[in-house]
Amino acid sequence: MPHSPYRIVVLISGFGSNLQAIINQIKTGDIPAQICAVLSDKADAYGLQRAAHAHIPAIALPRNEYKDRKAFNHAMIKEIDTFKPDLVVLSGFMRILSAEFVEHYQGRLINIHPSLLPKHTGLSTHAKALAHGDKEHGSTVHFVTDELDNGPIIAKIIINIDENDNIDTLKSRVQEKEHILYPAVIKWFAEGRLHLKGNNVYLDNLVLPDTGAVLEIG
Repeated sequence: MPHSPYRIVVLISGFGSNLQAIINQIKTGDIPAQICAVLSDKADAYGLQRAAHAHIPAIALPRNEYKDRKAFNHAMIKEIDTFKPDLVVLSGFMRILSAEFVEHYQGRLINIHPSLLPKHTGLSTHAKALAHGDKEHGSTVHFVTDELDNGPIIAKIIINIDENDNIDTLKSRVQEKEHILYPAVIKWFAEGRLHLKGNNVYLDNLVLPDTGAVLEIG
């Protein structure tokens, strides 16, 4: 059973703009949850400053201090488990996680990826969308598996690509919508509305399509 209030640990590697959006909505009471800790694989990640400013434990576990990925993942699991999270949220976390890590948090480990998955996995998604002449772009929240940017899809936001868009403008427009999408999905978890059973995602006891829910964000 989830704790009360619902407990979240957020993993970051950089600026932490989605982290800030989550912090803001928890602060206003829109999300009935608390962030118990923010962890980063980079000691200089600005997102750690955001966490500290919000009086959230901010923990750096620099990857280069561990001999290999296995040791790093074990350290991550040990640190995260001290906070007894109901949900582990990847928010711009740029390390590939081991199968052991993913299995340990199965069903309570989610990620946000800046593309309309399964299109454009990996990095440089905005450039890929433009290079492929896509008419639409967006972002996807999904459960994490040990395959990169794979796993059952929870929800997406979709935007039209304008003829004048470049990488920077497209990235900015997608991020603006992400700051609504990710907190909305986390709210579903915290309210007990969202679950993973096998490979099926259930929202309000109804199975979502494989493409996930599409949030209409004005």
